[in-house]
Amino acid sequence: MFNKPMEMPMTPRYFLKCCLTVIAVTAFFCSFQAVFASTTENGEEALGRKLAKQAVKGSKRWSTIDHTKVEALNKDFTSGEEITRACLSCHSEAATQFHKTIHWTWLASGGKSDIRYGKAGYSVNNFCISGNAMEDKGCLKCHVSWNKKGVKGEVNCLKCHNSSGFNFIEAFGDIKAFSEDEDPETNEMVKDIQQEIKQAITKVTFPTRKNCGECHFKGGGGDGVKHGDLDTSLTKPNRMLDVHMGIDGKNFSCTRCHTTVDHHIAGRIYTNPAVETRKSLIEDDLAPKITCVSCHSSEPHKNDSKMNDHTDVVSCQACHIPKYARVNPTKMWWDWTKAGKLKDGKPYVEKGPFGKPVYKSIKGEFKWEKNVMPEYFWFNGSLTSTTANDVIDPAQIVKVSHPVGDKTDPEARIFPFKIHRGKQPYDKIHKKLLAPMLSGKRGFWTTFDMNDAIEYGNKTLGIPYSGEFDYVETTYAFPITHMVAPKANALNCTECHIRENSRLANITGLYLPGRNKSNLIDTLGWLSVLGALAGVFFHGIGRFFTRNGKEN
Repeated sequence: MFNKPMEMPMTPRYFLKCCLTVIAVTAFFCSFQAVFASTTENGEEALGRKLAKQAVKGSKRWSTIDHTKVEALNKDFTSGEEITRACLSCHSEAATQFHKTIHWTWLASGGKSDIRYGKAGYSVNNFCISGNAMEDKGCLKCHVSWNKKGVKGEVNCLKCHNSSGFNFIEAFGDIKAFSEDEDPETNEMVKDIQQEIKQAITKVTFPTRKNCGECHFKGGGGDGVKHGDLDTSLTKPNRMLDVHMGIDGKNFSCTRCHTTVDHHIAGRIYTNPAVETRKSLIEDDLAPKITCVSCHSSEPHKNDSKMNDHTDVVSCQACHIPKYARVNPTKMWWDWTKAGKLKDGKPYVEKGPFGKPVYKSIKGEFKWEKNVMPEYFWFNGSLTSTTANDVIDPAQIVKVSHPVGDKTDPEARIFPFKIHRGKQPYDKIHKKLLAPMLSGKRGFWTTFDMNDAIEYGNKTLGIPYSGEFDYVETTYAFPITHMVAPKANALNCTECHIRENSRLANITGLYLPGRNKSNLIDTLGWLSVLGALAGVFFHGIGRFFTRNGKEN
């Protein structure tokens, strides 16, 4: 018989290697626990994506009318007001409804009883400053009326509901000019223009991104001036720029989320939040689709995903919009103190990076940026709004608009913002922001007399002006909600959970693992590690001696 080979005792070096291997493997699996937990065994799709697909199922629009067959539209028109009357002959309540909306009144209250907030009221900003109660005709090119008449005119239905791109204002101007000429050739030109108008009128549609963008992409004086996440790049974006609006993706129109009732369009209005509470369509099938929760629910990620634990504190936008102004630049600084300079007695323009103006005599000095990282604040959906009738402290940076909310507010989430900074005039005696008139005969763009422009502008608002002004530095906050990146481009955990250069460095008052250091938690953590090591060590020692004590 052969004797069994003698088992070699475990050497201390071999035992140490085994212990280190066990610890390393354990640490590896623990570090990826969240990743493993977020992937279900059967590869089931995340609930948020499944619900969103259901919410937009069968999204193709359908209609019961062919406007080319409507008799009221099949005639010659000589003015925009005539077109509106033709529209109202069928859509009898449209104008009545629209007259009650902020898109018509430019007042947050919807009526003249409260003029505190709104471009037609006391509201100001730190870019184009004020709408001067609709007296500044330069602003009225974005009002939904014919010929810049504001609330005194007729509703221009085609501004939102026509996809032709036809310039009706120019066409009616040509008709008026040519009609005074008795030349037969001129009369033929008028007939041609009339035919073009007829063809363009019938291209009636629900509002497209281009319709909305004519004002909202170019607000404040040009493309990308106001909103960092709204510019002409969203007219025909790809899904890398915005997964919802991408023409190679869902191709959403604005009203897909900004749902409408009686021409009231869902969305934030100055200090008023877009919604009072976040509700999914499962909770309320008539809820506006204005929030991410509406379609994706409050648990949008896969079952047991650690990311679902963030949704009561962190907004979806904070992770899924890593940067804004990703195609076109956005204006980040506007300094009115530099306005009014002339060259050879004439106003001038200087262009800088991105081909954008960095100086205009009529407006001052600017700074533009692309691929901008947002700034983050607690936000419950409301914003403060400093008006031209509010007293300010000129010794401080004035927050003309700023997010409302804190960690104790159940509706507040950590939210991304564009903060537009600048310098604008204020009344040295009354300590109030001022509203200079910009366009027109007495406007600053014509006279380059800021004092006179302020006197005239404040008069339109009915707010006294002392006659003495200076400039104060201000900020204006814009929530970032568009330009949602594909999920593969969402933020990594370490962009926030990191000791240095955390995106959430200014979110204070809460413990953020990886960013913050806590002596108590560090001590408990080290005790856990040392305890685990001690357990492995003593277990190994016990096994070592009990095994070596056995007979072969």
